[in-house]
This record gives sequence, structure tokens and C-alpha cells, in this order.
Amino acid sequence: ETEDTASLAIARDTLARLLAMMEQWKPGTPHPVLDMRGVPAAAQVIASQVLGDGEVSIRVTGNRLLKVQESVFAGLWRVVELDGAGQLLADWLEAAPLPAAVLAAARDGARDSLMPVEIANGAMNSPALLHELQAQLKSRKPGDRAHVLNLTLFPMTPEDHQMLERALPVGGVAIISRGFGNCRITSTAARNVWRVQYFNSMNTLILNTIEVVDVPEVALAAPEDLDDTRARLAELIDWMSESCAA
Repeated sequence: ETEDTASLAIARDTLARLLAMMEQWKPGTPHPVLDMRGVPAAAQVIASQVLGDGEVSIRVTGNRLLKVQESVFAGLWRVVELDGAGQLLADWLEAAPLPAAVLAAARDGARDSLMPVEIANGAMNSPALLHELQAQLKSRKPGDRAHVLNLTLFPMTPEDHQMLERALPVGGVAIISRGFGNCRITSTAARNVWRVQYFNSMNTLILNTIEVVDVPEVALAAPEDLDDTRARLAELIDWMSESCAA
């Protein structure tokens, strides 16, 4: 519906470049990344409008400050990096199960073990859970299946929760996924250990887990999602071309 045909054409061409990169991508190589900083502001607005906001939002803090939003096309992400004053450092589109910078932020600076804690009076199940987590960290290899501890199934005292929080301080990556209800995924100070919590529509915690995994599956776009995104993105580009011609 825009009257700015030139900006619409630039936005279309920008997305077409990304699509070409996606079609040429080979497994085992870095996922497609398209720098948006050289795209005129009006065309960026149009690109943002047609891509929309999807189910997953991510915030990264620490050494890097990133704001990440999945588009309505699963596995197609808009990533913005800011400096400490909130000024733009980088802005790109990335087609991947999860942006590489998010994975790097979760791993960089993380420990290979849990933080040492003393057993608190009143703790029931947390010592055994922490022992199990530590054993998983020692034996885990990249690509291993997730090892999930379902805290909802265990009687947990306040002291248990406090011990877990001290042993697993919050990391720099926070993910909100609305595809399976309201799911909050948080990295921890232990590498490959994540807190995954599911909430109902009343914001009541209904499932509380700790996952030892590269990345929790709920946060990732599946390969078939990316295949579908390529097909839908091609249709969008065709539609934008028709709008330019009209």
C-alpha cells in the first residue's frame, strides 16, 4: 500500500539477496547473514513491516548487547547490536535455527562447572540434582541429546531453589518463545545449562526444568521451518514485485 515505489523496490531487492544466500547455503557452512546498515531507512521500514514479528524474542547482555526478533518467517531473525549508550553498532538479517551471536554469547565466559555452594539447612533434593548436573557437565559432548531435570516433579523447599540459583547464576541470554504457550529460556553461568520455564495464560509457572544441551529445542527453528521460510519468502518477493509494477 505504500506510495514509495522506489523504497519498496529496494526492500524487495534486499530480501531477494537474502533469499539467494539462503538458496545457496550448504550444511556445515555459516548461515546466511545480510547487513542492513546500508539499506535506506524507508526501505528498512518496509522490510520490517513485511517480515513482521514472530514468536521468539531474545535479549543478550554482558560483553555484547543484542536485541533479536524472529520474523513471521520461522528462522529468519533481525539482530540489532547496541553499545553501552544505546547507539547502533550493527544491524543484520540472519537465516538460521538461532543467530550465531546468541549461541556465542551463551557460551563465552561460561564455566565448565557449577558454582560451588554449601548445602543449606532445609535443602531436600537440590544436592542430588546438582550432583547429577555436575556429572552431566563432565561427560557431555557437543551434539549430545538434552538431559532434562524436571523440577516440577520434585518436592522443592525454598532452600532448594536458593541452592540452584547460587549454583546456576543467570547468564547473558534471555529468550521468550510464545509458540508453546509462554516459555522463558535463560542461559546460566554454566556452559550448556539452561533454565526453561513454561507459564500458562495467567502467568502461572506450570513446568520448570533445567536442560543440559547446546540450545533448548523450543528456541530453535527446525530445518523444515527454514525450508518453508524459503518458499514463503519467495512468494513475498513476487508479491512485492507485483506491487512495484502496479
